[in-house]
Amino acid sequence: MINRWFFICAFALLINKVSLQVTVEGFISGSVVLPCSSTEHDLTLQDTDVHWRDKDSKIVFDIVKGEDSIAEQNSQYKNRVETFPDEYKRGNFSIILTNLQHTDAGEFSCFITPSDEQKTVELIITGSTAEKGNNLFTIWMTILTCVFLCYLHQLFCL
Repeated sequence: MINRWFFICAFALLINKVSLQVTVEGFISGSVVLPCSSTEHDLTLQDTDVHWRDKDSKIVFDIVKGEDSIAEQNSQYKNRVETFPDEYKRGNFSIILTNLQHTDAGEFSCFITPSDEQKTVELIITGSTAEKGNNLFTIWMTILTCVFLCYLHQLFCL
């Protein structure tokens, strides 16, 4: 019976943490890595284009034929995107988004051609690092409540 209560409490705690989509959390004015890598091992950079787009299809960053291209970049992302050019040959096209703002929250998509791969990253923006501390407090209170409920169940149901 205790195992059932423990399972229910653990499930309740983790239900919002498990997702098939990649989710990253960033803080206002902070930076975050938005991951994107190709599953193809035989990429030829001269033939590879990577297009990062936000939830509104705005151009976040482009890599054309293995070279960074910011000519068409949306003004919202100017001077706020960094890449890892040395990683391109390994198929890593992740970006760093800096100076995070509330308006950055939402989905970002990474399109890799000619392999026709698409990766989606959900960016969650938190107001400050203090809010992260509040989230940890909530998690610990949930765990303690579950332990207490298990103790009460054991005490009164035996």
